[in-house]
Amino acid sequence: MHEMSLCEGVLQVLEEQARIQSYHRVKQVWLEIGALSGVETEALRFSFEVVCRGTLAEGARLNIIQIPGRAWCLPCAKSIAVSHRYDPCPDCGGHQLQVTGGDEMRIKELEVE
Repeated sequence: MHEMSLCEGVLQVLEEQARIQSYHRVKQVWLEIGALSGVETEALRFSFEVVCRGTLAEGARLNIIQIPGRAWCLPCAKSIAVSHRYDPCPDCGGHQLQVTGGDEMRIKELEVE
């Protein structure tokens, strides 16, 4: 379950920023997660709760903002929406696609005290 290690990485960022910005508790975290990132959101929610026990983020609410997948279709020469990494182009049916968005995961916002 790589979601557990992703949450450990998020917690490291939260703890590092707490030292830099002098906050002592995280109340909410907003994560942007792309549709093509391979992250299972329910597993991430479970892992976040487990990883944050006994830390400055214990009990923090995890808000997930879904980012749609985007790709550049080489035959059509245009940007298209994709739901899965190996989907064909909805216009030409081609598979020569280069992912341009929706494969990221990042911390968008925090509510702290």
